[in-house]
Amino acid sequence: MLETLKNMFKVPEIRKRFIFTLLIIVVFRLGGQIPTPGIDPILLQSFFGSSSNNLFGMLDMFVGGAFTKASVFSLGVMPYISASIIIQMLGSVVPSLHKLQKEGQEGRKKITQLTRYGTLFLAAFQSVSVAIFLRSIQVQTEQGTVGVVLDILSGWQFMAITVISLTTGCMLVMWLGEQITSNGIGNGMSLLILFGIVAGLPQAVVAQSQLLAGKQSGLFNGVMILGIVLAMTAFIVYIYQAVRKIPIQTPKKTIGSRVAQGQSTVLPLKINSAGVIPIIFASSLMMLPSILTGIAPESAWARDMAMMFAPGAAVYVASFALLIVFFTYFYTAIIFNPIDISENLKKSGGFIPGVRPGKETADYIEKVLNCITLPGAVFLAFISVAPFVMMDKLGVSFFFGGTSVLIVVGVALDTLQRIEAKLQSHNYSGFMKKGHLRGRIG
Repeated sequence: MLETLKNMFKVPEIRKRFIFTLLIIVVFRLGGQIPTPGIDPILLQSFFGSSSNNLFGMLDMFVGGAFTKASVFSLGVMPYISASIIIQMLGSVVPSLHKLQKEGQEGRKKITQLTRYGTLFLAAFQSVSVAIFLRSIQVQTEQGTVGVVLDILSGWQFMAITVISLTTGCMLVMWLGEQITSNGIGNGMSLLILFGIVAGLPQAVVAQSQLLAGKQSGLFNGVMILGIVLAMTAFIVYIYQAVRKIPIQTPKKTIGSRVAQGQSTVLPLKINSAGVIPIIFASSLMMLPSILTGIAPESAWARDMAMMFAPGAAVYVASFALLIVFFTYFYTAIIFNPIDISENLKKSGGFIPGVRPGKETADYIEKVLNCITLPGAVFLAFISVAPFVMMDKLGVSFFFGGTSVLIVVGVALDTLQRIEAKLQSHNYSGFMKKGHLRGRIG
């Protein structure tokens, strides 16, 4: 890994992409510090500081602390992710969208445009919910109970400014992520979430250290928390890199008067083929109940739903785990098509020993994929619900656990793999440019 990072700065193109990515991250972090107009930041911090709702911690984890600051970037990339989920699911049932998914580059452009429109709609809807929620916040002070919204704005003025600010901020975050994907290094949306999580780590470590220093949390608990996080990280790296290798045999070929020997290769299928996408998708959907309850926070149905889907509640944990399992299978089915793999093997003359080419090969690959996806899905679900146990049983003062570690590790490994691929591509291009082949031919 260190060798990869060292070589990265030796290649001008990759170095420029890396610097560009850092600049976009700086803009993202600066935008997360700009508060929505009409909010008293001191009263708002007082409210969130005294709140025990784990949902706020989870929201803050994905947006790098922007939610509890009522920043213009409070929504982060979640509306974009929700829109992506909806478009991908509709692609499985709507023929026109399914056709677009198979039209290559042009189809992807149209789907991206539809996703942007969906992001705009969801961002506007969520902005209304956030504005209503902010207006409902009451904080107890020496002067009595006051709201966090300043009196200089009327109700409709605050609603309009908040909706415009948050919706515009969300669209800007989406654009920043797309710029990283196009001109930077790695997947832009995943990197924005990654840096949002990493940005909260120093404050979380300080808070936990203060608890240990004040003897509010035992030293044994502190050591156990550190050990669990380290063990979880090692376990995630191990599972993330685990593959099931299917042997592939290539027969002998006669080229002119020469006979090319057959080769034995493998088709690697990762146990966790979906990566961190199922967790991000599931987390995005699990935030919808809180957004709906924000529309009418004082109503009985909103209070009941808030209790049922509060992070750590049995219904929330079960729903979260089931959604992760579902999205693991769903996303794996999207990125892996056994029929296409079987056809490609047949065209190249390759085959799986003991399995007939064609439909039987596709069925065999699908069977293996389903078998290895189940433990991968269970692994993701287990890692994701672990933070709630840590918070309740071990006295962890911050929302950090399997979900955070998995996203950080997964995105970091994916980014490193992309850098290595670009380095290999550069070496090949350099070999061609130096004229080695031309020299041999000439």
